[in-house]
Amino acid sequence: MACAARREARLRLLSLYTAGMPQWIFWAVLSMFFAGFTSVIAKQGLAGISGELGLTIRTVFVFVFVLLFAALFVPWRDVAGVRAVNLWWLGASGVTTALSWIFYYKALKVGDVATVALIDKGSVVVAMILAAWLLREHITPRMLVGAGLIVSGLLVIARR
Repeated sequence: MACAARREARLRLLSLYTAGMPQWIFWAVLSMFFAGFTSVIAKQGLAGISGELGLTIRTVFVFVFVLLFAALFVPWRDVAGVRAVNLWWLGASGVTTALSWIFYYKALKVGDVATVALIDKGSVVVAMILAAWLLREHITPRMLVGAGLIVSGLLVIARR
């Protein structure tokens, strides 16, 4: 009973911090937080093994975790609704994710975490350009300034 009360109090406190915030921003911030941890933890895990083996081990854990997550939270009717176009685009995304991870782990094995992670975050600019080109998403002046700052940061930090 006390555990449930503590959990309820934490949820109320969390709702105070996120009040008025679109839910997707909250999820994106959590993603950012865990992605930051991921790089540091991965660098520790690569000690004494190759980047390729480290990536393989990590991917097995990701695979099992995501399957368990889906088993618990994805309704069967959602699975039954998957179409060929979903498989095509999500499969293509899986291939690009795998390639990104392969090159990220190769860089992480020999490079500094902060520098590798920052260069990797340059993907924000790539995503912005591709979203405008392929999805016809609008790029605002504010977004252009942000992209310019990201590129500037990449040049400053990546340069030795």
